[in-house]
Amino acid sequence: MKILVCNDDGYLATGINVLTDALSAIADVIVVAPDRNRSAASNSLTLNDPLRVSKVAENRYRVNGTPSDCVHLALTGFLDEEPDLVVSGINHGANLGDDVIYSGTVAAAMEGRFLGLPTIAVSLVGQKLQHFDTAARVATELVQRLAQHSLPSDFILNVNVPDRPYEDLTGMVEARLGFRHKSEPVVRSKDPHGRTIFWIGPAGAGQDAGPGTDFHVLTEGGVAVTPLTVDLTRHKALPQLAEWLQRD
Repeated sequence: MKILVCNDDGYLATGINVLTDALSAIADVIVVAPDRNRSAASNSLTLNDPLRVSKVAENRYRVNGTPSDCVHLALTGFLDEEPDLVVSGINHGANLGDDVIYSGTVAAAMEGRFLGLPTIAVSLVGQKLQHFDTAARVATELVQRLAQHSLPSDFILNVNVPDRPYEDLTGMVEARLGFRHKSEPVVRSKDPHGRTIFWIGPAGAGQDAGPGTDFHVLTEGGVAVTPLTVDLTRHKALPQLAEWLQRD
């Protein structure tokens, strides 16, 4: 199996290097990742500036672009052979609920899906992250499961792993996305010249976080595995919209 690994925390991040080492034990791995932290880059592509690729080690490359740039570049001409799978992560922090809209980690997985491959996005959830080996082991098990029991190529698995020893996990559980409360207010400050600046505030706590959600699985000590789709159409609302459009 050939696996393309990417992330949004940058090629030097602990998460991607622990993940790469773990997956290299079971597959041929190539890393194409941003040259710096590009968290919350979402699905953005760089269209007005050239992308530059630098080799940092055997089968490991950094790119001056977004996570989506990295995967798009890799799968549309940079790699000599197309991989079988894209794994994105290990993200330094949660990608729960509405986080997936902003996440560069999830965006890298989505880009792989756009280009026809099954994909997995893996995140480690906690405050002072320690157990990257746990998330790497979970990712490895999911990859091995995919090798034995394939899923359709339009599957995107969003995986959130609690920051605890592997032995303390309560299992892998399928879950839907929950929703967060409204984000915290922006943080107002001053730059060294006395000019007002703003920092985006922290994400809100879980609001729709009950049983069945990814939030709830994490609170129970489990790994939340959520199948994502790139079709944002609200299909159930189409008849209502059609009626609304026909009103005088």
